[in-house]
Amino acid sequence: MPVVREFLLPDLGEGLTEAEIVRWLVGVGDVVAIDQPVVEVETAKAVVEVPCPYGGVVTARFGEEGESLDVGRPLITVAVGPRETPGDDTSGNVLVGYGTGAPAARRRRVRGAAVTAGVAVAAPAANGTRVDGPVAVISPLVRRIAKEHGVDLRSLAGSGPDGLILRADVERAAVKAPAPAPDAPRDSSRIPLRGMRGAVAEKLSRSRREIPDATCWVDADATELLAARAAMNAGATTKVSVLALLARICTAALGRFPEINATVDVERNEIVRLPAVHLGFAAQTERGLVVPVVRDAQARTVEGLSEEIGRLTEAARAGSLTPAELTGGTFTLNNYGVFGVDGSTPIINHPEAAMLGVGRIAPKPWVWEGELAVRQVVQLSFTFDHRVCDGGTAGGFLRFVADCVERPATLLRNV
Repeated sequence: MPVVREFLLPDLGEGLTEAEIVRWLVGVGDVVAIDQPVVEVETAKAVVEVPCPYGGVVTARFGEEGESLDVGRPLITVAVGPRETPGDDTSGNVLVGYGTGAPAARRRRVRGAAVTAGVAVAAPAANGTRVDGPVAVISPLVRRIAKEHGVDLRSLAGSGPDGLILRADVERAAVKAPAPAPDAPRDSSRIPLRGMRGAVAEKLSRSRREIPDATCWVDADATELLAARAAMNAGATTKVSVLALLARICTAALGRFPEINATVDVERNEIVRLPAVHLGFAAQTERGLVVPVVRDAQARTVEGLSEEIGRLTEAARAGSLTPAELTGGTFTLNNYGVFGVDGSTPIINHPEAAMLGVGRIAPKPWVWEGELAVRQVVQLSFTFDHRVCDGGTAGGFLRFVADCVERPATLLRNV
């Protein structure tokens, strides 16, 4: 006889406690194989496909696209044959780049009531009259829709298993219920701050709250840098990007000014200088801004940096970055020049201590060798944590970077 197994949203690691359903990859009635991806979810770190540890027929799905689920909540149920029934009834799947922790909370049925994470949820009365006690609602989205339309969940009889109230139940009731007074003009729209957008908002807000930052900037003549890149790429199999050259300059500058490659331990009131440079770089994707991290950037050549930056950029656009590739940075390089702007005041990527911003490289009038000429000019902006260093150190770092941009031959000769 087939056995119905419940697959729970697994522990996603890195302290992540919830994920948003982006796209279901299977439907009720579909046959799935062991370790077949069944849903695509977005966490605060990345978008990943979640594989199911059971093989069989999908009998139920929990959650709709756009809905957030907590770790340990049910994703799907699968009717499996005796040969495919594991000895342990907990979800034990492992996602690439993630870990599994303790068994997540189980959800079971007891006497017609849904029990989730050990909390009983009573089903409402079938006649639609108001009932006391917990309401049979699992989905936060259903609760939100009910609140927006002024629907009393206690008056509903759910059409789901064991009287579970579904979105369709609320929407049917909303047609009959009077519309609540709007909180905003009718032509406005609201976009939830969640997933990667929410994570970016929280990190940037925390940076502004906690870090006393300051910014300095300088214009630099990047003509020789572009010439050096062209010479390196002439006939080369692996092409070097401008971002890779800037990354190599940053690692050299951090070698000269190691106090900047640091973080502040607020609890112990200490500055922690870090031995390795894990270089983050800002990458724009369809789902928003992400900051992949090049591990041990100080030990890589320009070619190696270019290859790794390229690999991480492609993974970011494909939504396949792992949490390990998005965390642990010690310094960030932000090339906003790709958007056609000259300058900016970067916000430090908390808990790092500094960020270098690079504007577009554009032809501008420049005094070169005592005469006015048209040169390729770039504006460099450097934002730093004033607790970690003072203006002299920050200015020295930025001046070293600018000098390398203007005269790269000395630096690049030994890489």
